[in-house]
Amino acid sequence: MPIYIWLTGILLFAAIAFFVFAQAASARNGAQSAADAAALAAAQDSRDELMTRLQEAIGQDDDWTKWLLGRDLQETGASAAADRLAADNDSTVEAFDPTTVNGYPGYRVTIQTRYTVGKSIIPGTETRRAKAEAVAVIQPRCTVPSDADPKKPVHLDCDGGSVDIDPEHFHSDDLPDASVLFSVHLAE
Repeated sequence: MPIYIWLTGILLFAAIAFFVFAQAASARNGAQSAADAAALAAAQDSRDELMTRLQEAIGQDDDWTKWLLGRDLQETGASAAADRLAADNDSTVEAFDPTTVNGYPGYRVTIQTRYTVGKSIIPGTETRRAKAEAVAVIQPRCTVPSDADPKKPVHLDCDGGSVDIDPEHFHSDDLPDASVLFSVHLAE
């Protein structure tokens, strides 16, 4: 009988410990999802700004093809977009930093959940909040020919597809969707 009580106690302790770890893992997964969403929102907002600047530059700027490289981001709405998505996931942005990954611009976002891990047999978990970090990058999908003249029609190879831009007869409807020209994805 004492062995039975002893084994039952061990099993009960193991079940409670498993539950505590599951609570922590659930909070951590929620935090990572919030960080991923916030970083992607920031990068997508910058990609949209990049598209707007590209539309404005074609036919007006003698070097409009530089916008196809995804550089010179203004980042005017990226931080606010990250804040919105973090809030939608019951989290707060703790750090927001523009970064470069393999030569591509992006954002590193660190969040903390507004909710806690919850009460458990381990003291202090009721005040612990999960933290997570994510990095999203904006990667150009198109290659600009080295001999391209921005004042003449330019043929772009965009991941197997093609886009033709004639700066003299350009209309904003001539540009494809932003996802054709730029990829936004998580890195690291």
